[in-house]
Amino acid sequence: MAIASFLSDAGHELVTVMLPGFLHALGLAAGDLGWIEGAADASSSFVKLSAGWLSDRAGNRKGLVASGYALTALALGVLAAAASWPVVLAGRAVAWMARGIKGPARDALLSEAAPPDVRGKAFGLHRAADTLGAVVGPLAGIWLLAHLPHLNPVTPFRTIFLLAIIPGLGAAAAFWFLVRERSHGARRGLKLHQAVRSLPRSFFQFARGAGVFGLGDFSHTLFILAATQLLTPAHGLIRAAQIAALLYVLHNIVYAAVSFPAGALADHVSKTKLLAGGYVLAAASAVGLALLMARHAAPVAWLALVFAAAGAYVAFQDALEGAIPADLLPAPSRATGYGVLGAVNGVGDFVASALVGGLWVISASLAFATAAALMFVGAVLVWRQPTAGGPGRAGAPGPQSGPA
Repeated sequence: MAIASFLSDAGHELVTVMLPGFLHALGLAAGDLGWIEGAADASSSFVKLSAGWLSDRAGNRKGLVASGYALTALALGVLAAAASWPVVLAGRAVAWMARGIKGPARDALLSEAAPPDVRGKAFGLHRAADTLGAVVGPLAGIWLLAHLPHLNPVTPFRTIFLLAIIPGLGAAAAFWFLVRERSHGARRGLKLHQAVRSLPRSFFQFARGAGVFGLGDFSHTLFILAATQLLTPAHGLIRAAQIAALLYVLHNIVYAAVSFPAGALADHVSKTKLLAGGYVLAAASAVGLALLMARHAAPVAWLALVFAAAGAYVAFQDALEGAIPADLLPAPSRATGYGVLGAVNGVGDFVASALVGGLWVISASLAFATAAALMFVGAVLVWRQPTAGGPGRAGAPGPQSGPA
C-alpha cells in the first residue's frame, strides 16, 4: 500500500505543484482556482460515501482501490489539453472523484492490517510514504520546468501533465499485484442509509468537529498560488513558480518527517487532543499567510515558515483522521465510516476553497483569516470529544447509533 501511495502521490503532486503556474500563464484568476479546487473536492466527497458503502457491501476493497489509482492518473493527463478553466475543472474533478473511490476502501484495508495498539504508527507510516511521493513529484516538476523547451509559457506545463500519467498507472499496478486482501463476506442486502445509520454516535460527534475544521481547510494549491503572486514582482513568473514549488516541497518534507512521529505519539496519548493541537497549528498557518498577503510581499524565509507549519499540521490531520475512526467503528462498517468522514471533509473542502477563492477578490488577507477562524472552532469541538483515556483508542463506541 505504501509503494502504491508513493507512486500515486508523485504523479498527482507533480500536477498539483505545477497547476497554479499553468493557470497563471493562461491568465486565470485566484477565484477560478478556488472554484476549481473546491469543485474537485466536492466531486471526491460525493463519491466517497457511496464507495465506502459499496466496499463494505461487496466485501471486496482491492478492485475499487486499484481502479481509483488508474482513473486518477488518466484524468490528470487531460489537463495537458486545457486552454481554459472548464477543461481544467473537468480533469481535476474526475481525478479527485477517482481519489474518492479509492480512499475509504484503502483506509479500511490499512486499519484491518494493523493491530489497535500500533494503528497510529501504521497510518503515520503510510502517510509518510505517501508524502515522500509528494516530495519527489514536485522536485521532478521543478527540474522539468527548468529543462523542458519553452516554446511558449504553457508548453512545459502541458508536457509535465502528460508525464505525470506514468507513476499514476504504476500505482494501480503496484496495488493490484502487491496487496493481499483479507476475505470479507458480501453483505448484498446492505442499504446505504442503513449502513450510515448503524454507525456509532461517537463517530458522528467526531465527524462534526472534523467537518467544521474542514470548512476552513482550503486546498494547499492556494498556498502555492499565494506564494507565486507574492514572489512574481521580484522574480518573474517562471522563477516565482519554481520557488513556490520548492516551498511546497518543503511543506511535503515536513509532512513526511512528522507523519510517523505523530502517529506513534497518538498510540500513547489522547488522539483527539493531539488532533485538536494539529488543527490549532493549521489556524496559525492560515493567520501567517493572511499577514503576509496584507503586506503584498514576503521574504522567502517567512513563506518557508508558513509552508512548514502547514506541512506539520497536515501530518497530524491525516494520520489521526485515519486512526481515530478505526477506534470508533466496527470492522465490517469501517469503509462506510471512512466514506462518511471523507464526504464531510470533502464538502468542507469545497466550501473552504470556494470561500477563500471568492473572498480573495475582496481581500486575500480576509480570506485566509476567515479560514483560520473556522479551523479554530473545529479544533475546539474535537478537543471536547469524549475519550476513553487509554492508549490506542480515541473513544469507545457508545451503545447508541446514528447522527448526533
